[in-house]
Parts: sequence; C-alpha cells; structure tokens
Amino acid sequence: MIRLSATRASVGKFYRAAPLSVWGLITDTFQWPRWGPTVKSVQCSDRFIRRGSRGQVFTPPGIRLPFVVTEYEYARFWSWEVATLKATGHHLQAIESGGCYLWFDMPLIALPYAVICRMALNRIEGLLTE
Repeated sequence: MIRLSATRASVGKFYRAAPLSVWGLITDTFQWPRWGPTVKSVQCSDRFIRRGSRGQVFTPPGIRLPFVVTEYEYARFWSWEVATLKATGHHLQAIESGGCYLWFDMPLIALPYAVICRMALNRIEGLLTE
C-alpha cells in the first residue's frame, strides 16, 4: 500500500503478527541487516534503539553513514537522521482485531525509495514467519 500527502509518501504492509514482534524486529539493530536492503551492518550505542541512539550504518558498497534516532515512541513510531538528513519514519499501527500495519514514510521527493521500503517490508514478513 502507498499513501501520499502534499509533502510525504508512506509505503506499508499488513502483518498477521503481534505488533510487539514487528516492533522488536525494527528496533533491534542486530536485525537491521536482515531486513534492510541498504544496510550491510550496524554499529550502535544501543542494541534496541531509543531516542538519541547513535551509530553508523554500513551500506552494501561499504559506505559508512552516521545516524541518530530523533523521534521515538515505544511500540508506535521512530524516525532518524542519516548523514544529517531526515530519513525514514517507521510507524506501527496495531489493529484491534489482530495483527498490525507497518508504514515507512519519507519526503515526497524521495518517493523512488519506496521500492527499497517495499523490499524491506517483504523481508520483515519473511522474518516473522521463520
């Protein structure tokens, strides 16, 4: 699914999984290389991120990029800056009847990155069924 606003784009997926299972995957820096197509490895001050967590992501070509988690609300949302640029937001939407949606949002100008986000959402689905 894709949602568009005047300034932002979001790509999301529904999972038949406990929201905290999804939250655990997207906040555990040890798991990021397993689901993030642009993340080869991570060095972070915290294994499980929180507001203010800092570190570096290493991309598949070996480029090292510093990051900081700028916003964090447990089991609902986190966002970060990568190389001082506002990067993706990660929204978890629990569904009362069970399961949840995970949304990655980005500035509208970064809409082509939605393809990478879709890949990440699909990888997360695979990890949830392991």
